[in-house]
Parts: sequence; C-alpha cells; structure tokens
Amino acid sequence: MSGTEKLRLGVNIDHVATVRNARGGTYPDPLRAAKIAEVAGADGITAHLREDRRHISDADIEGLMDVLSVPLNFEMAATDEMQKIALRHKPHAVCIVPEKREERTTEGGLEVAREENRLAHFIAPLREAGSRVSIFIAADERQIEAANRIGAQVIELHSGAYCDAYTEGRFDEADEELEKMRQMATYGHSLGLEVHVGHGLTYDTVSPVAAFPEVRELNIGHFLIGEAIFLGLEPAIKEMRRLMDEARA
Repeated sequence: MSGTEKLRLGVNIDHVATVRNARGGTYPDPLRAAKIAEVAGADGITAHLREDRRHISDADIEGLMDVLSVPLNFEMAATDEMQKIALRHKPHAVCIVPEKREERTTEGGLEVAREENRLAHFIAPLREAGSRVSIFIAADERQIEAANRIGAQVIELHSGAYCDAYTEGRFDEADEELEKMRQMATYGHSLGLEVHVGHGLTYDTVSPVAAFPEVRELNIGHFLIGEAIFLGLEPAIKEMRRLMDEARA
C-alpha cells in the first residue's frame, strides 16, 4: 500500500447531540453538523446510538440515512436491539463497540477473544445485509486475530491510551503506545483487515498516526466539536484534514 494513498476522515457528530440534549429542543442539529462536515472534507460520518440514547437519537439515525451523501458509520453495542436497528437501516458500515451505562465515553476496546462465538453469530446478519463490519479494539494481537476469525472486515484501533499519555505529558509512554499501534496496524493489514484508528485524537496527536501507511481511516469527534466552539466546525475539520494529508504525504 502506498503511503500517499488518501487517508479518510470520519467525523463523529455525537457531541453535537450532547449539546442539543443538554438544553432539550432541536438545536444544535446533528444533521446540519453532518452536512457541514461533508463540505469541510469529511469522507464519512460516525454516529453512536447508545442504549440509553444520551446523545444520538433514533430520529438522528433516520435523518442521517436520508440526508448524507457520504457513508454513515453506525457505532453500536452488540445487543439485539441495535442489531435490529442496523438491519432496518443497512448503513454503509457498523462499528461494534463496548458499552457500559456509567461510562462518559467508550473506555477501551471490545473484548473479542472472550466472546468470539457470540460475536461471530452477531455480525453475520449485518454482513449479509451489506454493511461493512468494524470492531473497535485495543492494539492487541490477540484481539486482532479474534476479530479476523469472526469475519470482521475492518478493525478500529483504540488510540485513547496514546492520546491520554501525550496530553498528560507522559511522552515515553505515548511513544510506546504509538509504536504498539504502528505494529498492530501492520499486523492487522497483513491479515487482510482494513485498519482504522480512533478515540481522543487532536491536532497535536494526529500526525504520527496519520503517517501509518496501513491505516485507511481516522474517526475523530469530540475534539473537533470542541474546536468548533472557537473556530467554527468547517475550519476545525479543514485544519484536521490538512494535518492528516500533510502527515500522509
């Protein structure tokens, strides 16, 4: 794979919905954010429909399926309810993530190796419906192998440990986490999996990850929505796109 191949940017709009829901009503509208993201250079839109509906709602998913001209990456827990919703909408991609009610954000990757049989049966109908199945996992060889065995087409490596270490000034640890991600991106690619990375990426942390030639897509949300408060959403996304393209080149 060429290092100059375009790296895709998926923009997660969950936290536009978080702001809307803090006040109630309809503003700010996640669908409007999704359309702005498209204009700004997003190659896809990510939305996580949580079991407790704390941000994205069922109506948001309906609306996104209607208005998007770029692919929707539908993040969801491995539950019967979410499977039914995904099978009804048939989004371009579904990303299976771990989900705990009390967490503020997704903590860690999915434990695939321990639940291999259940997850293999869970994702089979999603693949048959035409959705690409991605599994959100730690940069861990055992989990990558399990994701491959159950029939996932894509793995998304959790970049939170790297980003947290960098942000907190633990740079040696950040370098170790980055190297682990690099090795596991190479390993996942060697198994024929498409490799994505996401969680916690910022302007300061994105470039080293964007430079990994095996990585095809980065999914970034919370940081961009935060920057949008100061810069506007379109300029915030355009700057991320610029940094990604520069690192890839």
